[in-house]
Amino acid sequence: MSSRLFPLLIVLMAGVLLALGFPLAVRLAAAEQQKVVVDRIDDTARVAALAQFVTEGASGTEERRELLAEELDRYYDVYGIRVGVFYRDDDAMASAPENWRVPVDGQGRKSFREALLGRRSGDPEQVWPWQTGRLIVDSPVVRDGDVVAVVVTDSPTDQMRSRIIRGWLYIAAGEALAMLVAVGLAVRLTGWVLRPVRVLDAATHDIATGRMNSRVAAAGGPPELRRLADSFNEMADNVEDVLEQQRAFVADASHQLRNPLAALLLRIELLGLELPDGNEEIAAVRTEGKRLAQVLDDLLGLALAEHSAADLRLTDIGEVAAERVAAWRALAEEKGVGLTEHRAAVTAWVDPIAFSSALDAVMDNALKFTPAGAEVTVTVAAEGATSTIVVSDGGPGLTDDEIERIGDRFWRSGRHQNIKGSGLGLSITRALLTAGGGSISYAHGEPRGLRVTLRVPRSAPSP
Repeated sequence: MSSRLFPLLIVLMAGVLLALGFPLAVRLAAAEQQKVVVDRIDDTARVAALAQFVTEGASGTEERRELLAEELDRYYDVYGIRVGVFYRDDDAMASAPENWRVPVDGQGRKSFREALLGRRSGDPEQVWPWQTGRLIVDSPVVRDGDVVAVVVTDSPTDQMRSRIIRGWLYIAAGEALAMLVAVGLAVRLTGWVLRPVRVLDAATHDIATGRMNSRVAAAGGPPELRRLADSFNEMADNVEDVLEQQRAFVADASHQLRNPLAALLLRIELLGLELPDGNEEIAAVRTEGKRLAQVLDDLLGLALAEHSAADLRLTDIGEVAAERVAAWRALAEEKGVGLTEHRAAVTAWVDPIAFSSALDAVMDNALKFTPAGAEVTVTVAAEGATSTIVVSDGGPGLTDDEIERIGDRFWRSGRHQNIKGSGLGLSITRALLTAGGGSISYAHGEPRGLRVTLRVPRSAPSP
């Protein structure tokens, strides 16, 4: 979820910064050009004031014209800005450089015509840093209420464009710094918002895998998520109470039914003494009674397995597997079934007693359905973060639909109803493994049979 929320926050913050940065950059460029235009307007006004006193045919005109020309030359030498005073017919009263004339087209000609009408130049078009344009500013020379000439300045824009670029670099640096701050804030905000979600996800996973006592620890975050965590804990408490009541009922019922059933079986045995030997009905009753006793024992074992907490220790499961194989070898030889062990020194964090019981249930199931002459193989290995024990039998195996249902309580394949069992052995195995963070899975064997894989963690459980 953080991989989706974090980019979203970054995109939004980047959009805000760009929305602020572009208008600021445009405003900076306009401000820099406006300063240049204002300076040129002041300069043209000063030159226009000098040019007012240059009157054709009047005494002292040539002297004033020479003074004006010298002033324009100094201005050009100092600032590098072309400047001239031109009559209405484009003839030059004075100009610097001397051969410079009014532009014949473009923006320069347009502003010259506006000045002839008695208006100062308006704001010229914006010159951007990637352009090489020049700024032309005109000012009319008015004598006795009439426009007799126009002062024209043609300014280079190199320095102005350099200042704009420098200002833009400052803006870009500020935007980059703001973006770094925004990334830091986004990381903190994402962590603050999602921390309760991660804690809730971990607690949900723990409960889903059988650790019903897991709860959402107090964490920061928005008030809505904190209320959700409190509601989740309340729900988990209620669910655990219901499950505990169910387990207690199953355990109590199984325990309380054992005594009446034992008394009933005893009476059946006494009744059998009074009947002729070989009576089929009494034999069937004994069989069903023993089967019912086995079901009650398995129900009690399942209730205890789901209720008991695992005592996890670092254990050599290869050694545990070897002990259980040795214990089952006598039964395998009695049935004519081969029992092969591929042992390895592999450790895992398990409850040794619960793990042994789970492995016993799987091996009992494998030997029960493996015919004489076939083989049961037990393989111990390590796979990344887990250790595995794989029990492969040589029985008839199961279909895909049956593999999906195997491990359900009281479920047995319709082809195996005549084989002794209650359908709870693998359910007990799953409960024992789940309590310690392990799991059990089933697959088709090669070339036939069933392959059962017990997986247990190699690392210590988190506190």
